[in-house]
This record gives sequence, C-alpha cells and structure tokens, in this order.
Amino acid sequence: MISDIVLQLVNHYGYLFFFLAFCLGPFGVPVPNELTILTGGILSNNGVLNPWIVYMAILAGLLIAISVAYFAGRIFGEKFKPKFQNNRHFQKAEKLFEQHGDIAMCFGMLIPVIRYILPVFVGLNGVSYKKFVLISYSSAFVWTITFFTIGKFFGHHILNWLNIIDPKLAVAALMLAVGTFITAKWFKLIFTA
Repeated sequence: MISDIVLQLVNHYGYLFFFLAFCLGPFGVPVPNELTILTGGILSNNGVLNPWIVYMAILAGLLIAISVAYFAGRIFGEKFKPKFQNNRHFQKAEKLFEQHGDIAMCFGMLIPVIRYILPVFVGLNGVSYKKFVLISYSSAFVWTITFFTIGKFFGHHILNWLNIIDPKLAVAALMLAVGTFITAKWFKLIFTA
C-alpha cells in the first residue's frame, strides 16, 4: 500500500500536509515529492480529499519553496559564490548553465533534489525573477499536474500493482525508472544541442 507514514501525516494534518511537504522540502522533509503528489491524487479520486484543494496546496508549497530558494541565491549569492569559484563541479555546472540555462531551468524541475537546488543557482547567476517565474513556474505546473493526474486516474492500478509487489521496492523502482528516464532525456537534449 501507500506509505503508512504519508497516510498518517495526511490523516493528522489534512491539506496542510501537502503544502508543508513541498514548502519545507528543501529543508530536509524526508517525504518524496512524487509519492506525495500520487497520494494526493489517489486520495482525491477516492473522495477522501477535495482534488482542487489538494492540488493547489501542492502547487503553492512548491512555488513558495523554489521562490525562497531563488531569492536566497540572489541575496546571498555574491557572498558565497567566491567560495565555490575554484570548485570544478561548480565551474562545470556554471558552464552548463551558461550554455543551456533555460533548458536546465525547465528540466531541472523534473529531477528530485535538483528542483530545490537549481533555483538557488539560478538566483546566484542573476537571472531575472520574471524569467525565473516564467520558466520554472511553468515547469512546476506541468510536473505537478502530470503526477497528480496519474495518481487521480491511475491510482487504483498503481495500488493494485503495489499490493502484488513489495511496496518499498516498487516505489523505489518506479522513482528510479522515472528519474533515469528524465535524466537520460535531459542529458541527451543538453549534449546534442
């Protein structure tokens, strides 16, 4: 079944759980975003929760989190950038961002962990807030609505599948498969452009 921890949190906090899971995601809340969105879709399909409220809580939490990360990069970027200038990974990321900034902002939202780190980097590099909002918010909307819709309309199939297979293994395999597919497409797009 769906993670017992997620269900207990939803039972205890209701809609607020979905907002906090995304809003506090960058600060170490150990609940995978994909699992949370799918859970929201499944519970709204079963009539337990209102789908509009659940989705808006998810989207609002994510948009607040990435906006705070962006402004942290803008405000504190000049202070911390010199400390990382000699780091080869930072230099590689900076070069990649300079070459493919818009694409990186777009596809970075699809990759776990990266979706919270990339806005800091975008702010640090001085990308305008208007451009950040246009690209990142659009990507966040597409990503969240896709997973929510999958949970809402195909959740019962996912639950049946999870009953057959060990749930922890199934969720890990699903997340790994989706992450690998997205990362492969992203790298192919970046390095063939």
